[in-house]
Amino acid sequence: MENKRGSWASNIGFLMAAIGSAVGLGNIWGFPYKMGKCGGFSFLIVYLLLAIFVGMIIMASELALGRKTRKSPIAAYQAVSKKYSWLGWLAVIAPFLIMTFYSVLGGYCIYYIAINLGGLFSGNMPDSSSFGAMLTSIPVSIGILVAFMVICMLIVAGGVSGGIEKFNKIGMPALAVMLVIIIIKSWTLPNAGEGLKFMFVPGYAVKGGFIDQSPDFISILGTAGGQMFFSLSLAMGAMITYGSYLDKGENLVKNSVIIVVSDTLVALMAGLAVIPAAVANGINSGKAVSEIKLNGPNLLFSTLQDVFHDMGRVGGLFGIIFYLLVLIAAISSAISLMEVLTAHFIDKAHEQGKEADRKKVTLIVSAVITLVGLLVAADGLGSNGFSPAEIFHSANVKGWNDCWLDFMDTWSEGIAMPVGAMLMGIMIGGELGPDFILDEIHSGEKSSGFDKFYKICVTYVVPVVMCFVLAGQMKDFFGNSAASYIIAIVILVIFAAWTYLTKKKAAK
Repeated sequence: MENKRGSWASNIGFLMAAIGSAVGLGNIWGFPYKMGKCGGFSFLIVYLLLAIFVGMIIMASELALGRKTRKSPIAAYQAVSKKYSWLGWLAVIAPFLIMTFYSVLGGYCIYYIAINLGGLFSGNMPDSSSFGAMLTSIPVSIGILVAFMVICMLIVAGGVSGGIEKFNKIGMPALAVMLVIIIIKSWTLPNAGEGLKFMFVPGYAVKGGFIDQSPDFISILGTAGGQMFFSLSLAMGAMITYGSYLDKGENLVKNSVIIVVSDTLVALMAGLAVIPAAVANGINSGKAVSEIKLNGPNLLFSTLQDVFHDMGRVGGLFGIIFYLLVLIAAISSAISLMEVLTAHFIDKAHEQGKEADRKKVTLIVSAVITLVGLLVAADGLGSNGFSPAEIFHSANVKGWNDCWLDFMDTWSEGIAMPVGAMLMGIMIGGELGPDFILDEIHSGEKSSGFDKFYKICVTYVVPVVMCFVLAGQMKDFFGNSAASYIIAIVILVIFAAWTYLTKKKAAK
């Protein structure tokens, strides 16, 4: 039986969808607030280096793995590796956990479009108090979650080319235009230059009084690494799934570079739109720079709403534009994560000799995500007494269990994704050999100049760097530096030794 999984109608359609997957809340929300949390310029430099030496390598590897096997993540790993056949489960668990809170954040965007629309017509612009009111209204939080999931379900049910590709062909150019409009407005605010200095002047975050001291390098590395993987949709099955729909003649190296560069540019543009506006409004409101909130959900849904409030009625227009672009970014990433889960069940049905109904599968996937997401929505970022710490009476260590959003984020972005990327590097560099992936890459790329760079990075750089990213993530979430380093290094050493020794034994 032919597996009617779908395919891209064109390479530009694939690129728009892949860029759309990468360009999401991780860029518009995550990048500016994590940059604020990690001291501005230092975070930017670490992020850019990681994108070049790790992000692009994993991107090319996942696209090649998907195209080579023509399968979704679990089946793809099972097809190429005996030792790491289970690794595909991490690439499916991660997007599911992410979607349980991503859908809630996407719903917040719908709410903010609505209240800014109301402010535009009434002249009574909402301010930062709207955030708390929304979080504590459980029916509202659940309603906007359901609305967001219905939108995503309808797009994914439309298929690869008829739904996902069609949405992104319109959505990505529209997002770029709206982002430019917000940047221009942000830069015209008095004192916006202080926000630009925060982003691009080394050490200005401390010197300017925004933070007391620079975070340590491992914390920056962990945060930047988690942000890079979350932003680029790596180690969550999306690029393996999207790669499985690619034509053999497409140039994977060029496509990987385009996706990584485009995603990084949008992340920088988001920073240029959000941080100068937040800093300028804070200073213009008489706040000390240390009082300006540049991190957490407050940056997007509280601090920036105050910016729009202080503009008067015209702020309603810019608020609608801004939260609409955030919504488009959220949808473009969410549909890629849902496609990972949908493709898995479609492939599973095909293996059993059945033909899956995409619409039915999408409905079931959406329903399960929504059911778990209800807990995140009702929790209201810990505002309503539903946090894991309160339910299980567990100690609130750092930030992993103070609300359900952080709980889901810990086990997806904090653990599953860096572990998955680390082990993928070990699998390719140690068990399969880099040439296994490079052979697939070269079916659409004629130059061999990429090969040496790829072999060094995938064999040595990716596993080691991801070890320290994992340590940094665990340190941020759980707070124990020594234990975080030890656990991450032990995982790296055990799997590297196991792969190397069993390979040598098999060779004998």
